[in-house]
This record gives sequence, structure tokens and C-alpha cells, in this order.
Amino acid sequence: MSLKEQITEDMKTAMRAKDSERLGTIRMLLAAVKQKEVDERVEVDDVMLVGIVDKLIKQRKDAISQFSAAGRQDLADKETAEVKVLEAYLPQRLSAEEIQAAVAAIVAELGAKGPGDMGKVMGAVKTQLAGKADMGLVSAAVKAALAG
Repeated sequence: MSLKEQITEDMKTAMRAKDSERLGTIRMLLAAVKQKEVDERVEVDDVMLVGIVDKLIKQRKDAISQFSAAGRQDLADKETAEVKVLEAYLPQRLSAEEIQAAVAAIVAELGAKGPGDMGKVMGAVKTQLAGKADMGLVSAAVKAALAG
């Protein structure tokens, strides 16, 4: 079963269970998938879907920090609940040590020397670690690898 089919099944289950919060989050995810398919005239596969989920989680985390700063804990809690639902559709994440090892291997492979090579390294890292790691942690690992 593809990830998209799994999400559709989860939506049906949430409808039957009358779980409105989960249902709303899944519908928002499916709307984002449909938007991508229509905009780019492509069929979204599992890799693209993980990218969409990652993007939506990043948006939610940004919103959580904004709401927390504004003292709107009720809205921050709603966004946190959405993040939990979305994270269920991501593959197992790499640990910080695994990210550092992967980044070090890519830096050595490309022969990158310093901060000027960051763009080249990030391009290679994104293709290998997309959906498998938090890109914020990856970026920090690349900076650390190129600084030292």
C-alpha cells in the first residue's frame, strides 16, 4: 500500500471514529498533495509525499513558535496536535550521529574544503537524506563539518 493510499484509509477511519481533529489534519495533507499534483501535473509518489509532509510540519513548527511568543497557547496546542498526526507519515528519522556520519561521508566524497562549498554539499545531502532526517539538523551538521 502506498503512503497516499494509507493516508486515504486513515481519513476514512478518522471519519468513522468522528475524530475531527485528526480528520482535519489528514484532509489538509491530502489537499496539499492534490495541490501539488494539479500545479505540477504529476502523480505524487511516496518520496514527494514525504517532502510535502516535511514542509507542512515545518510550517506548523514555525506557527507554534509564533503562537507561543504571542501567548496563544490554545493555538500552539492545536498546531502541536497537527504535527503529531503528520509525523506518523514520515519514515523513521536518522539520529544526530547518523546524520553527522552521512554528512562527513558526503563532504569527503565531494572533497569540500570550507564554508564556500556549503551549497554543493547541501545539494548532495538533500538528495540522499530527504525525508530521512530533519533538514535543520542536517544544515547544522554540514556547517560544522565545513567549519572544522
